Amino acid sequence: MVGIDIVSNKRIKEAVERFGERFLRRVYTEEELRYCMGQQAFYECLSARWACKEAVLKAFYQTYGIVLKFSEIEVLGDRGRPARVRILRRGFEDVKVLVSLSHEREFSVAVAYLPKE
Repeated sequence: MVGIDIVSNKRIKEAVERFGERFLRRVYTEEELRYCMGQQAFYECLSARWACKEAVLKAFYQTYGIVLKFSEIEVLGDRGRPARVRILRRGFEDVKVLVSLSHEREFSVAVAYLPKE
């Protein structure tokens, strides 16, 4: 199954400015925050992860009929390598999810694919 999402980077920036730490801790893992804080395009990095989590949620629901929480999806990145996803929900840690993320000044987009087992 496939999921896709696009998000306005401004929307994520405004959420961070309005709700601060509460928003960040509710949506992102420590590893995601550490990675994005090291990026020059901080808000775009957060937005791309938001879009990725939304895309994973959509594909996961279509496949398993289960709604994950944002905190149960971790989007990991290494410079120069494709992003990868870890599902943190018990019993689903080994689920393979393929993702592609992209961002520019105004928008971030992501596609998630869960191959049939």
